[in-house]
Amino acid sequence: MARISTFDDWVDLFREWQREIGLREHPKLRDYTPEPKYGELEHPEIRFGAFQGQLRWRTLQHVPDQRIRDSLEQLIVVQGDTEFASVEQQRRLLETAPTDYDLDCLARVMCEEMRHGVQMSHILVNHFGTSGRIEAQKLLERHAYCNQRLLGSFNLEVQNWLDFFVYTQFIDRDGKFQLKMLSFSAFAPLAQSMGPMLKEESFHLGTGNNGLLRILKAGKIPTPIIQRYFNKWIPTAFDLFGKDGSATSQWAYEWGLKGRYDEDQNTSSPDKERLNAYNRELYRQECVALVEKLNRLIPDDQPKLSVSDLTFNRAIGTYAGQCYSATGERVDPSQYESYLAAQLPTAADEELLDQIFQHPGWIAPRAA
Repeated sequence: MARISTFDDWVDLFREWQREIGLREHPKLRDYTPEPKYGELEHPEIRFGAFQGQLRWRTLQHVPDQRIRDSLEQLIVVQGDTEFASVEQQRRLLETAPTDYDLDCLARVMCEEMRHGVQMSHILVNHFGTSGRIEAQKLLERHAYCNQRLLGSFNLEVQNWLDFFVYTQFIDRDGKFQLKMLSFSAFAPLAQSMGPMLKEESFHLGTGNNGLLRILKAGKIPTPIIQRYFNKWIPTAFDLFGKDGSATSQWAYEWGLKGRYDEDQNTSSPDKERLNAYNRELYRQECVALVEKLNRLIPDDQPKLSVSDLTFNRAIGTYAGQCYSATGERVDPSQYESYLAAQLPTAADEELLDQIFQHPGWIAPRAA
């Protein structure tokens, strides 16, 4: 790709990316127009960290230190990377939607994820000079299906519609947490981006939760299979909160770039060495509450669904690569590979799902 000079140049590359992944001509997506949206700042001042009480920075020139600028740029790059990655992960589902309603939901989710990537690219191109333009271009050059995205969750394949509903339930929910934390940012353009993005993200979460509710109401997919898809995504969602004791998250907080999830309500002094663990635990609690509601639809004689333990199948952090069960017990390392394979979706699961998906009744109609 040729190097870009303006946001219009970037939009031309975005159109090429759409075409490359097969979306440019799809009837549900071909009319999508890139549209950055900026909301109002709820508070003009920085609300935490070393610069608390000062006015939020409206341009990069107001950011007082190059280290802060670099960290800020990286936060925006990572967020943008996840948005385009999710579109790539979901693109193959457009041809297999169970209903027109679900197709419309998927198309809306994908359009809004594209818009979120556009939003981050708009900030990079308009505020970060040459490096921002290069990074915005790279967002379109990396691909999930080539295992090139920056975070592990966004290189996994979303294989089917059960996978999609679980993904939007848990990975998009992590996205909500990340966006909320960035909404407190000292950098005004980033904070102003989060309001519109959070409103759109709420639809994605609803799509996942409602899809799972409809699946359980139909009662055609065995709950152990659903659990294995939970086990696929939930540990990666835990990983998305970052390493325990991360210096990066500590500095992001100290510099006012990224707050705690409940920063607007939490008046206590933060434990800066446990910021990621703190936010992850809030996320885990929300997931547990949602799964408890899903379990009300499962007959008493069938296995219930659960959120895997924080120790299970982790790729980063304290428990990375360690041998723990889905319920948090130690597993003999010599048996762990076979144990793990039994906890995650199998080829037999995919074959059975393919058969189930042939019959429309596998998912209940949308609520009136």
